[in-house]
This record gives sequence, structure tokens and C-alpha cells, in this order.
Amino acid sequence: MDSDGDGLLGMEEFVGWMEREGEERKMEELREAFRMYEMEGSGCITAKSLKRMLTPTLLGDDRGGAADGGGARVVESMDSDGDGLLGLEEFVGWMEREGEERKMEDLREAFRMYEMEGSGCITAKSLKRMLSRLGESRSVEECSVMIGQFDVNGDGVLSFDEFKLMML
Repeated sequence: MDSDGDGLLGMEEFVGWMEREGEERKMEELREAFRMYEMEGSGCITAKSLKRMLTPTLLGDDRGGAADGGGARVVESMDSDGDGLLGLEEFVGWMEREGEERKMEDLREAFRMYEMEGSGCITAKSLKRMLSRLGESRSVEECSVMIGQFDVNGDGVLSFDEFKLMML
């Protein structure tokens, strides 16, 4: 962990180590999830094994009909190389995209809490109001300064894209 060899662990070294540990942990969790779906140690997820694991609400009624091809359709939508199977890389890619979609929805929800009644932007006044609800008292001027740090287009308010830059 001591990349500069000084016998001490500096902040950058610590953060780098934590990031690597987090990535390793994330990959191990994804491997575990993959093993739940794969067909008996084959190293691949088949339509049949995916159908077995997914809930009926994702694939349709379990009694047949729409569910019969549900697993195949799901695998097909995630199968980047067209071999009819999901390898670990394809599964990880799918899981990461799902995670990104969830993260974007969480950001949209947070943005809606701060924005001015459906205006599509965060104003100094709406930021002040939300911070007050959270127990942080700030003046409108202080909120304007806070917004100004992330107001890319200089219009005095934060759009969702500017909010997203600030949060990520």
C-alpha cells in the first residue's frame, strides 16, 4: 500500500487502496451473482438457467405462454457476442448498466427534491429551502455561491446535467 516507500500511508495511498479494495469486492459480488445464474459450472448463463432464476413478473406468467421464451429474450437482449449464452463479461456489463440506471434514477429523485416546483432547475431559493429542511441554514446569497460553483452555462441555476456533474 505504501507506494512511495516512506513507511507511511498518505491520504492518496489510502484512497487508492480503498478504491482497489472496493473494485475487487464489487467483482467478487458480481462473480457470486453470476454463479447463481450459470448452468452448473458451465461458465455461461443459458436462457433456461436465467428463466429459472428470474421472477415471473419479469418474464410473464410461469404457467407458459409469454414465459416460455422469456428467458431467451432476456439472454438475447444481453448477449453481446450472439452465441446465445451470457459469459461473465456480458453479465458484469449488464449488472453495471443496471447499477448506472438505478444511480441515475436516484439522482433524478434527489434533483426533484431540490428543484423549484417542477421548474426543471435548482434555484438559490429552492436550495435554501431544502437545506433548511435538512437543518442547514444558508442565506440565498450563500446558496447562489454554491450553485455558481457548478453552474456550467452561467444561467444562475442548476439543471439536472449540472446537478449530476456536482454529485458524481
